[in-house]
Amino acid sequence: MNLPAAFLRLVRFPNLVFIACTQALFYFCIMLPQQTAFPGSILTLGRTDFFLVMAASVLIAAGGYVINDYFDLNIDKINRPDTLVIEKLIKRRWAMVWHLIFSIGGLVLSFLISMRIGNILPALFNSLVVLMLWMYSTTFKRQLLVGNIIISLLTAWVVLVLYVCEVGMRFVRADRNQLGLIISIYKMAILYGGFAFMSSLIREVVKDMEDMHGDARYACRTMPIVWGVRASKIFTSVWIVVLFFSVFALAVYSFIIQRWIFGAYLTVGVMLPLLVSLFRLRDASDIRDYRNLSRLVKFVMLSGILSMVLFLLDGT
Repeated sequence: MNLPAAFLRLVRFPNLVFIACTQALFYFCIMLPQQTAFPGSILTLGRTDFFLVMAASVLIAAGGYVINDYFDLNIDKINRPDTLVIEKLIKRRWAMVWHLIFSIGGLVLSFLISMRIGNILPALFNSLVVLMLWMYSTTFKRQLLVGNIIISLLTAWVVLVLYVCEVGMRFVRADRNQLGLIISIYKMAILYGGFAFMSSLIREVVKDMEDMHGDARYACRTMPIVWGVRASKIFTSVWIVVLFFSVFALAVYSFIIQRWIFGAYLTVGVMLPLLVSLFRLRDASDIRDYRNLSRLVKFVMLSGILSMVLFLLDGT
């Protein structure tokens, strides 16, 4: 592996693309069309401001991935020895430098956005995100459920940050159409943010089952280590079922209001893979099984996010 490829692996480049695509889809497929549904309403985030939000999110996430690998070096030597980047190709001190560059860059953009739109919330919340990513890497990741919940919340934040940019004093001063726009964006942000939270929580616990041997050696208190694999499977299965029936309810509603394409997509692209993942979880027994299951859940996440495109094709 050459240095550029190692660097892209260190920052989890495919995940950064996923973050950028998620925000782009929500902005262009949800927020902009919603604006046209409420005549006279105006989005706080113009296109320039949106791209600044996206850049800040990508930089902060990249910094989080780097610092996570920095502190997980010894554990990754056991769990993922073939994919190590730090120390093999990138020195630890340079990893810390890149973490600072990415995180500070993301915060600078966050404060710039807050000044441009007159809303301090994006800067405040993104500052909290940087802090939580550091605390996750150093402490919370090794604690029962705390790290899983934090990462799941931060995954949901990828969508919710766009809604947060639309609130503030504007909500108090909003007229009827402007208020309608803000509430409509809120509903969609909760819908996709909730999906991101649940699917991420499922994947995080699956990854804990995959990594339990290395985690146990370094005294991590993840769910499979503290509760056991069987209890972890039950916990994950419950969340898969909850997510399945949440999507099922949305699919049924889509059919009722005759949004056939959206309902059919949810059935085939999200619900069916969730059912497959439930059965694969039941039969999983080794690292390869959990790794494949993690990839399947990631596919579910991608498929769910891509459903935003259908709001342009199937009506909003």
